[in-house]
Amino acid sequence: MTVFIDRIIPQIGLDLLKKAGISYEQHTENRELAPEELIERCKQHDALLSAGWGPLDQSFLNACKHLKVISLHSVGYDRVDVKTATKLKIPVGNTPDVLSEATADTAFLLMLTVSRKALYLHKKIIKGEWGFSQPIDDLGFSLNGKTLGVFGLGNIGFELAKKAKAAFNMPIIYHNRSTNEIAEKELGAKRVSFDELVKESDVLAAFSSLTAETKNKFNADIFSKMKSSAIFINASRGGVHNEDDLIAALNAKTIWGAGLDVTNPEPMKPDNPLLEMPNVAVFPHIGSATVEARDGMAKLAAENVIAALSGLKLPNIVNPEVYQ
Repeated sequence: MTVFIDRIIPQIGLDLLKKAGISYEQHTENRELAPEELIERCKQHDALLSAGWGPLDQSFLNACKHLKVISLHSVGYDRVDVKTATKLKIPVGNTPDVLSEATADTAFLLMLTVSRKALYLHKKIIKGEWGFSQPIDDLGFSLNGKTLGVFGLGNIGFELAKKAKAAFNMPIIYHNRSTNEIAEKELGAKRVSFDELVKESDVLAAFSSLTAETKNKFNADIFSKMKSSAIFINASRGGVHNEDDLIAALNAKTIWGAGLDVTNPEPMKPDNPLLEMPNVAVFPHIGSATVEARDGMAKLAAENVIAALSGLKLPNIVNPEVYQ
């Protein structure tokens, strides 16, 4: 049994595969494999462990229907045609929970960076523009006591809410399909309608998965309903917000600022106007970029591969109905 790995992953994952007697081929070039290349490589293996960005769509799946598992080195699985994978009896695994704290830290950093215009002011130093200033110049605002709204209060949103409550005594409101009883009990979080979330949040953080329902969820209409003093944070998937509408809302001062760890498309082009806006911070999708989180992801991804190639159910599976 062999597995193809389309990125260089942490050694802990490779060691687990080796210990289980599973050999692997790892793509080590600093480039994304073209779809046809990925298909040809996967045809030589029994499993795919994927940390790449490319779509694993119907064409790929039909060409690689022999795969015993697709194990994602990520929590998100929107790039996989899960319906087709299930039809072809290919289990799809992901890596939940291990990156919640790291991603929440990134969202917290974005929130604070935007509120104080930190990246923009840092760039002024680099440009030699740190000189005479008036006491009214380049002012940010305090987060203390401001309302944090969370769209999708799962594990990551809960970690951010804990930090915001502890550091800045921020009241927490959220919009979920179901009630987060732990957040309500421990943080006094209040579940509200989506309309209330949009209108009442001083900082609105999106942590939802990317689905047909959430694609372009935050668009011109939604931004127009937010406070003009509000910050929009997206640390989920770039497709959750409409980037053109976000740029327009910031230019028109419909909202105050934005912090993005995800963009649409990724990577962002260097001439994107968001990169030059004073009240905006953009990170290159670093939500899970800690040693601890990436090690945890590699471990879970490897464990999914090992389970599948041992004839066992995946410990972390996206499409459990594949076993029915």
